Amino acid sequence: MSAIRSLLHLLFMAVTVIPWSLAVVLARPFASKTTIYWMCQRWLKLSVDSARWIIGIRYQVFGRENLPKGSSDPAVLLVKHQSTWETFAMPAIMPHPLAYVFKKELLRVPFFGWAIGSMDMIHIDRADGARAFAKMVQQGKRLLDQGTWVIMFPEGTRVERGQTGTYKSGGTRLAIKTGAPVIPVAVTSAKCWPRKALFKQPGQVEISIGPQIPSVGRQHDELMAEVQAWIEAEMRRLDPEAYPPAAS
Repeated sequence: MSAIRSLLHLLFMAVTVIPWSLAVVLARPFASKTTIYWMCQRWLKLSVDSARWIIGIRYQVFGRENLPKGSSDPAVLLVKHQSTWETFAMPAIMPHPLAYVFKKELLRVPFFGWAIGSMDMIHIDRADGARAFAKMVQQGKRLLDQGTWVIMFPEGTRVERGQTGTYKSGGTRLAIKTGAPVIPVAVTSAKCWPRKALFKQPGQVEISIGPQIPSVGRQHDELMAEVQAWIEAEMRRLDPEAYPPAAS
């Protein structure tokens, strides 16, 4: 039954993304960037909601009180990355527009790539090295100044349930350059939607939003170590079955 539900959900997303993306592309010359963002956010929320209706993937959010309260207060969200689910879910649950930092190759994906290319986000060429980081800082500062939160997956790629990837310091370097606080986020999505899995399982995903960590006057490696320590400790608290007990 899970296999059938997973295929139905995949079909639902494939069918709905085509008209939605075309509507976004057609609206782009006439609509503001904010309007385009919320148009795309509605499809992402629909994808998350439909995963609940069709597959049975529910979610619970903890720590909303840790998010900035002001309409223009900046934040850099650094999120645990286990599956595609949180890529869709974070814009669906956050009260502010988000800007992902992503590789420019995604812009070539039919329909989905066209839609995200219409949004005010940060797409970089990783082969550019230092120039890519300079572009990320320049665009990140502009977005943060206008009240858009920047979101990154510090592990860079999806990791298996119970595993820890290599945390890269791009997100903390951006926060330090712009003075924005860092907000760590733990997500247990692999319990229901494992990395690269075609078939998903019903269940509950926990999203835990950590306290804001000031970036001013910090070193990027030291700040990332604090972010990693909080996320990984929280992952073990939320999903203890995925992590073997520490050796005594």
